[in-house]
Amino acid sequence: MIEIIAGTRGKGKTKRLLAMANEAMSNAHGTVVYLDKHTKHMFELDRKIRLINVSDFPISSIDGFLGFLCGVISQDHDIEVIFLDSFMTLADISDAQSLETALKALDVISEKFYVKLVVSVSINYDEMTESTRPLVTQAL
Repeated sequence: MIEIIAGTRGKGKTKRLLAMANEAMSNAHGTVVYLDKHTKHMFELDRKIRLINVSDFPISSIDGFLGFLCGVISQDHDIEVIFLDSFMTLADISDAQSLETALKALDVISEKFYVKLVVSVSINYDEMTESTRPLVTQAL
């Protein structure tokens, strides 16, 4: 299952994602993971949430990011939910069509490994493709 928080830069997506991650941790029976491009929000997250600074790793394409994500999932079979902040930056995605392709791959991973993915993307709802719009739970 994939949920998307969409909106342009500065609309409050990260703030909502952090709140959702903390809420998920308070109800979780397994592991909650938060992927970000830095550790700036480390002290805003519940200490039990596993924060991974993706920029520490040499990822420069969507395929590289998907491989990295599969590695994270493979090392911990108790992961319930993964929060992906600034997904388009993390996965080096620049347009709506590439985002659609990436989300299809994420959906396959999510379904296969029973991991919920909550993704923030810096794109307006109106700019998204028709097939990705139903995944948006919050458009800012």
